[in-house]
Amino acid sequence: MARVKVIYASKHGSTREIAEAITDELRAAGQAATCVPAGEVHGLGDCDAVVLGSAVYMGRWRHEAKHVLRRHGPALEAMPFWVFSSGPVGDPAEEQEGAEKWLEPRRVIERAEELGVREHVVFGGSVSRDPHGFVERSMARNTPEEFQDRRDWEQIRAWARNIAAELGALVT
Repeated sequence: MARVKVIYASKHGSTREIAEAITDELRAAGQAATCVPAGEVHGLGDCDAVVLGSAVYMGRWRHEAKHVLRRHGPALEAMPFWVFSSGPVGDPAEEQEGAEKWLEPRRVIERAEELGVREHVVFGGSVSRDPHGFVERSMARNTPEEFQDRRDWEQIRAWARNIAAELGALVT
């Protein structure tokens, strides 16, 4: 059984909910998983593997998640770790060519790859249920209801099960 720290950076809770679902799935598969906000991570010596995720806004990860990569890079390099981003909302048919630059934090992913990340995946996001400011209120108002939450829970759980299976193979 691996000790897995699922670390997340979330502004309104959508990414936290993804991290919690990953944690639950890892536990169901027999891993010792804990879910921790990125701002509360002071070390990685108490875990064997990490799943690190962040909400993406305008192509940028939240600073707390970037800080984990910067500060704990040597520890991450020495263990298996996976990365996820969450963010896209709205009608996927209307996503423009080149939209990936808004979904993929290029420098963050490059840094994760330098450290040996096993995989990076982008999950759909969710419009804030309690929007603040002009941009968030505009997104909530202009995003059709059926596209306000694009999180695919089965995709998220399947990804977590794959991580659990890979960890199980590493332990045996």
